[in-house]
Amino acid sequence: MNPARLLIAVVLLGGLGGLVWWSNRAEKAKEGQPAKDAPPKILSLSPDQVKQIDIKRREGEQTSVRFNDQGKWDITSPKAFPGDPAAVASITSTASSLTADRVVDENANDLASYGLAPPLLEVTFKTKDNKSTKLLIGDDTPTGSSVYAKLEGDPRLFIIATYSKSVFDKVAQDLRDKRLMSFMQDKISRIELTSRKQTFEFGKVGDLQWQIVKPKPMRADGLQVDDLITKLKGAQMDPGTTEASAKADAAKFTSGTLAGIAKVTGSVGTQTIEVRKVKDDFYAKSSAVEGTYKVGKDLGEALDKALDDFRNKKLFDFGFSDPTKLDVKDGDKTLALRKDNSKWLSAANKEMDSTSVQAFIDRLRDLSASTFAEKGFTAPVVTLTIVSNDGKRTETVEISQAAGGMHFVARRSDDSSLYELGADTVKELRQAVGDVREVQAGKKK
Repeated sequence: MNPARLLIAVVLLGGLGGLVWWSNRAEKAKEGQPAKDAPPKILSLSPDQVKQIDIKRREGEQTSVRFNDQGKWDITSPKAFPGDPAAVASITSTASSLTADRVVDENANDLASYGLAPPLLEVTFKTKDNKSTKLLIGDDTPTGSSVYAKLEGDPRLFIIATYSKSVFDKVAQDLRDKRLMSFMQDKISRIELTSRKQTFEFGKVGDLQWQIVKPKPMRADGLQVDDLITKLKGAQMDPGTTEASAKADAAKFTSGTLAGIAKVTGSVGTQTIEVRKVKDDFYAKSSAVEGTYKVGKDLGEALDKALDDFRNKKLFDFGFSDPTKLDVKDGDKTLALRKDNSKWLSAANKEMDSTSVQAFIDRLRDLSASTFAEKGFTAPVVTLTIVSNDGKRTETVEISQAAGGMHFVARRSDDSSLYELGADTVKELRQAVGDVREVQAGKKK
C-alpha cells in the first residue's frame, strides 16, 4: 500500500474518532438539561425536606402548618389542630415541581401592577436545613386562566395556572384533619354500641373473627361489624364547618335525639363517639376531637341499629373453604360422604357424582335464617354435620319442625341462638340431599 495514502487514512480516522468523542461528550453534557422550549421551573423542593409552611394573605386568615417530632403535620396558626397529611402533601407535591406557563418579564420592577406588592398570597416553605423559600402570588391575568407569580429573590415575573394557585390557597379548615376518630382499624379488640334500642358489645376472637359478647355470646355477622368499623373510621366533620357553624352544630347536638354511641377499644385506648339526630341531619361529638360537628347520614344510620342487625343468620361458617366430610340424618334416611383427593365417596366407598354433591354443599353454604326465634325448638327432624378447614372445623346443625308445620327452627351445637327457617328453605335443602347420586357406570364426574 502507498505509505502516503496510509498516512492520510490514519489522519482521517483519527479526526473522525475525535469528532465522535466530542459529539458524545456534548450529548453527555446535555443530559439532565431542560429543553430550550421547556417551561421555566419556579420551585423544586423535596417534599420530605419541608418542615413548615406559612400561608399569608393580603386579607383574611394566616395559616401555618409544621412537621412535628412524631412525624405528623400540625396546624399551629390560627389555632392548634392536627393536620391532614393528604391535604398538606398536595401542597408539598406541587412545590416539588412548580413550573411557569411563561416568563412575563425578566426583570420586573412595577410589582404592584400585578398584585404582588403586597402579594395576594404569600407562601413560605421552610426546610430542614433552615432555609426559606417564598412564593408570591398576585392578581389574575386578563384572560383569567392564569395568575402572576414571583419567587422572592428572583427578578423574573411569571404566570402560573390558576389551579396551581388553588393548591396553595388554603386555610386551616382545608388543612385540618377532619377525622372524628383516630383508631387503627386492624388494632381494634372491642366495640360497644348503644343505640336507641339497646346496648351490646363485640369482641375479637383471634385476629379476624368478631363475636357478640354482650348481652350474651352470639355469632356476629362479620361483614356487618366490618361495615360499622369502616363507617366509624371514616367519620368526618362536614367539610364546610366554620367556627360559627360549629357553635350552631353544638346547639343542635344538645337538642337532638340519640342515634347511637360507639366506644372503640384498640391500641390507642378507648375512643367514644356520640351521634344525635335533628330532623334529617346528624351531629356528632367525639372524645378524640374537641367540638361538635355535623356528620354524614351514613354514620348516623350505621349506629342506629338493633342487635339482630349484627347477628350472623347463616347456619354454617365454613364459607368458601371446601368441606371434607358431610353427614346428614333426615328421619330414617342417612347420607355420609367423605372426600378422597378430588373424589367424593359414600359410606359404602362408592364414587359420588361431584356436581350433585357440590349443589348440596352450595345449599348448605347459603342456608340462612329469615329471623331469630326465642323458643320453639323441639325434637330434631334433620341433623347436619359438616367437617371443613382440613378437619379443624366441625359444625353440627339440628333442625326441628315448629308447631303447625309452617316453619322450622334450627340450632347449632355451639350456640344457644335459635334460627327460624321457612318451610320452602327446608324443602329445598331436603331436595338437594335427595339429588346426591352415585356416578353412573361408564361416566366420571
